[in-house]
Amino acid sequence: MATKLPKTDVVVVGVGWGGGIIAAELTKAGMNVVGLERGKERKTEDYYMVHDELRYALRYEMFQDLSKETITFRGNEKIRSLPMRSYGSFLLGDGLGGAGVHWNGMTFRFLPYDFQIKTQTIERYGKKKIPDGMTIQDWGITYDELEPYFLKFEKMAGIGGEENPLGGKRSEKYPTPPMQVSPVMKLFSDACKGLKYHPYIMPSANLSEQYTNPDGVARAACQYCGFCERFGCEYGAKADPVVTVLPVAKNTGKFELRTHSNVRRILHKGGKATGVLYIDTTTGEEYEQPADIVVMTSYVFNNTRLLLLSNMGKPYDSKSGTGVIGRNYAYQVEAAAGVGFFEEKEFNLFSGAGAMAMTMDDFNGDNFDHKDLNFIHGGSISYSQGGNRPIQNNTVPPGTPGWGKDFKAASIKYANRNVSVWAEGSCMPYRHHFLDLDPAYKDEFGDPLIRITFDFEERDREMVKFLGAKCGQILKEMGADKVVAYTEQGPYEITHYQSTHNTGGVIMGDSPDTSAVNNYLQMWDFDNCFVVGASAFAHNGGYNPTGTVGALSYRAAEGIIKYHKKPGSLA
Repeated sequence: MATKLPKTDVVVVGVGWGGGIIAAELTKAGMNVVGLERGKERKTEDYYMVHDELRYALRYEMFQDLSKETITFRGNEKIRSLPMRSYGSFLLGDGLGGAGVHWNGMTFRFLPYDFQIKTQTIERYGKKKIPDGMTIQDWGITYDELEPYFLKFEKMAGIGGEENPLGGKRSEKYPTPPMQVSPVMKLFSDACKGLKYHPYIMPSANLSEQYTNPDGVARAACQYCGFCERFGCEYGAKADPVVTVLPVAKNTGKFELRTHSNVRRILHKGGKATGVLYIDTTTGEEYEQPADIVVMTSYVFNNTRLLLLSNMGKPYDSKSGTGVIGRNYAYQVEAAAGVGFFEEKEFNLFSGAGAMAMTMDDFNGDNFDHKDLNFIHGGSISYSQGGNRPIQNNTVPPGTPGWGKDFKAASIKYANRNVSVWAEGSCMPYRHHFLDLDPAYKDEFGDPLIRITFDFEERDREMVKFLGAKCGQILKEMGADKVVAYTEQGPYEITHYQSTHNTGGVIMGDSPDTSAVNNYLQMWDFDNCFVVGASAFAHNGGYNPTGTVGALSYRAAEGIIKYHKKPGSLA
């Protein structure tokens, strides 16, 4: 029998970027918030002098224990799904701050085209441009409506950058200057300009200078140590929830954080959420946390899974194309890339930062003519100097033996003479790509695992061919002596890392027939339940999702405050 706890105004499930922003904004507005995080607590001191690549990058210290809970995967509905037993394609964060602790800091705004993708595609190319089975839809909000929330996230996090010449209009400049420009970044920029493209310094959550945000949180500047992705930042220079929004929530005295608290169900009655049921994983005790408002702020998979387990919203059915929970799962297309090898030039590739990069959007969104192309959207193309760590970086030209004297010689020669240019490709949703509960596999508590049904499509292969060629073109312009362009996209497989940019499952829109939440991320069916995160994305764009997640989180926080004052639908 679960122990029933005193009621609170709001319970937040998952304390990463979404949960942290919600907690900070709501407690500042005077609301009492309980945050439930199934992982352990974290603080900056945990990372002092812990540049341990083996522990964090290869043994996955900061990620979910797959022996207790994982996902299952199948490429299509005709084959059996199997559990992901070891990490590969993406990394599921675990612990306070979630994936917001181990990210690189690349902080983009999705393009105006993304939010009205169906309308703008049809207006420019006609309905036939959208192939059968592709389920793109407008998001129920425009870029201009979301712009103030993008800015709020950037000011909180201290994002540094420069104007994107092909992006949406900004109401203000970035709050901090961009990161330093390395010689390779300049080489990339000059090459792009020579090809008449429009490069700009990538927006970064790695602070370029000391910064104090509007909430009074002061942070130090980046040291360019090269340990960002898969690592916590010992300096607090990389914006993450632990050093930005969570201290603000705690200082109000209205936020109670409970770690090791694994939520198993959202409780509801008569079309209203009443609270959550969770287990304290340190003791095995079960608790009921009643609340006036429930906010789901877990990762994509858990947001969808908990709604399905709790019988909230209509589950998506791929055969009829009806239902909304699990709909429009998308990933990221990242096979397009190029590697250039230099015989005479040598660079310092050891120093870097997660978002120390140069990028360009000439082939992203609808910034170029797709009339004669067999795909829509596209991707950003970038050179990123993240800092080559010793174990995972050993790039040699194709044809080099995989071991022995020649391999060692090539490894030494090209250690600082290779440059990678890569495309971050968009991913469109299809009727047969979705999330549901696996009928066979369960977690440690006996609850069904979430199942992914997904594969790359012909549209993705065409896009990789196109973007990969552009990557090779840029490397040639950069002066590389040997260029290897990657232009082929094979079937999706889950064993090697691609990106932790999973989206969809609880998507937003302007109709309860095709979306689970409105543009405040409020559920259509349960107006006191909000579902926050990249699960709301109706497709995936050509960027990292975090900046857009942050903007939508601030929008949702505003909606929750409105709802608290006057309950009802915000649509």
